[in-house]
Amino acid sequence: MGLEADAAEMTGPLLAGVPSAAEAVPPWREQLTVRGVVVSAILGVLFCLVTHRLNLTVGIVPSLNIAAGLLAYFLVRTWTTALGMFGVVSKPFTKQENTVIQTCVVACYGLATSGGFGSYMLAMDQKTYELIGTDYPGNRAMDVKNPSLSWMIGFMFLVSFLGIFILVALRKVMVLNYKLTYPRGTATAMFINSVHGTTGDELVEKQVSCLGKYLSVSFLWNCFKWFFSGVGDSCGFDNFPSLGLAAFKNTFYFDFSPTYIGCGLICPHIVNCSALLGATISWGFLWPYISSKAGEWYPANLGSNDFKGLYGYKVFISISLILGDGIYNLIKIIYATIKKIRNARAKQERLPLIWVQDDDKLSKVSVKEKLLNEVFLTDSIPSWLARSGYVGLAAISTAIVPMMFPQLKWYLVLSAYVFAPLLAFCNSYGTGLTDWNLASTYGKIGVFIFASWVGRHGGVIAGLASCGVLMPIVSTAGDLMHDFKTGYQTLSSPKSMFVSQMIGTALGCVIAPLTFWLYWTSFDVGNPNGMFKAPYAIIFREMSIIGVEGFSVLPQHCLAICSFFFFAAIAIKLMRDVTPNCVSNFIPLPMAMAIPFYIGANFAIDMFVGTVILFVWERVNRKESEEFAGAVASGLICGDGIWSVPSAVMSILRIDPPMCMYFKPSFTYG
Repeated sequence: MGLEADAAEMTGPLLAGVPSAAEAVPPWREQLTVRGVVVSAILGVLFCLVTHRLNLTVGIVPSLNIAAGLLAYFLVRTWTTALGMFGVVSKPFTKQENTVIQTCVVACYGLATSGGFGSYMLAMDQKTYELIGTDYPGNRAMDVKNPSLSWMIGFMFLVSFLGIFILVALRKVMVLNYKLTYPRGTATAMFINSVHGTTGDELVEKQVSCLGKYLSVSFLWNCFKWFFSGVGDSCGFDNFPSLGLAAFKNTFYFDFSPTYIGCGLICPHIVNCSALLGATISWGFLWPYISSKAGEWYPANLGSNDFKGLYGYKVFISISLILGDGIYNLIKIIYATIKKIRNARAKQERLPLIWVQDDDKLSKVSVKEKLLNEVFLTDSIPSWLARSGYVGLAAISTAIVPMMFPQLKWYLVLSAYVFAPLLAFCNSYGTGLTDWNLASTYGKIGVFIFASWVGRHGGVIAGLASCGVLMPIVSTAGDLMHDFKTGYQTLSSPKSMFVSQMIGTALGCVIAPLTFWLYWTSFDVGNPNGMFKAPYAIIFREMSIIGVEGFSVLPQHCLAICSFFFFAAIAIKLMRDVTPNCVSNFIPLPMAMAIPFYIGANFAIDMFVGTVILFVWERVNRKESEEFAGAVASGLICGDGIWSVPSAVMSILRIDPPMCMYFKPSFTYG
């Protein structure tokens, strides 16, 4: 699940390097290079590691588009400089090549999220089944499919390419006809235009240096922490009771995580503050109160992972907030889409036959826009190829997916592919307006619908597998349309973008499962008391069970409390829309509030530390914070992600840390 900014603020250096009408555009084949594919594969591995780590811990993945563009610039520049030292002359590194590499990386690591490795795919495994409970109604031993590299890679190749063919049909409508902003894509384009312009070189060198410095700091800090982390899950700085032992028991502590501090620097202030508010409401008040009702509302002395007790409240109340927020956004986006289409048609009917613009300034703008439109429409992928590609891949998938998941019949897969383009359109449009990708929400709704459709005999697996069919398509329509917007503003060929997305998706179909397998074999993934809790795995399986069994499986008063939070989420979202910006900017986001309800308050504290650092930095030197906050955050996150590799290798080789640092209350002797 990705949480992005409601809007991207374009200020400072990102406004540099706007394309000029006389700018030369290299042919599309020259925008695709061997070095670009190699760099894309390297960055794909790095960003998949980072994405898996975030998905398996908190489920929040910040936008990494600009980080991908910056690192691509850094690696190719390093490549060409190193060759130059040996007298080898390299071809010029253009912004079009930078854009193609960036979109290839996004297509690759995007599958680490939409592939469901931390959600619906992991929800099928034996461990999640056992965590929910073997005697839990609707949780059957036959509804289990454990991860394996063979079927995961095969499934990725079956379902991941269809969304790209939908993009071909949507890109002209979204970018040219509706002129949607796509804030993340626009910000990335402005960044790439800036660093490849005549005035951006000095700044980008400083940004790259800053990123490298904080990447090193993050990596070395994780190396230092490792020596004190011992064996098990109770040692080290990750379990440092920084706010006291009493607060630590309720997950209120700062665990010195560079990743989540970096997330706090990237995510908007309202996201970080909403997460802390959700942590305070749940772990500060709600869970202690429900715990006091043990023996009255639910049986006492239940296990910490028993859904008949407190654990059930945590999971289902989280789901209620997420669904309330998601369904409100879905209805809002569908309404806005219909309204926009009607207004566009009415406007076209009122257009005069001849329109003359005499204003000299506007005519200059139109010349630049004409160049952008001309390049964007040149080298286009034929619409017949897009249609036939989608139909052909859908037919292959409809035939093979039921062999992998017998519970998901062919007509269910076909139904998913019939409705997927509509959902992709809605998600792409909504992402262009708000920068929010709601693919996970569409996926959750799909879980309910298909699980209910199939019923008790296989409905759990069918619901989860159908989510795997829908989510890559819907997510691709949102994420990669940002890259088409970036390509539009950097004068990149749509054909080179399409090919790079195909290459990136093919890389992701292999890299995403392999990097997940590294975590799966090296760490205790899914352990609710460990580092890699995989919170959404249990949430997705429970949603599928509810779709089959109904709400009778919930503990006492849980449905009433869930209903309250579901409608509270809708009310909060409505308040954000109807109040002025000066008020709505301080109203929390239910989606961000919901996450700590289940996984704990510690990550919210880390992100809040990041947002406090950014807040102070903005007050002290706003220009510097705008220029370097993204580089600092990217360095912190990437350094943590790189550390995952040696950490996993040492875990595989059974090399344990030499010390265990832990804390206990002091004793007073009389």
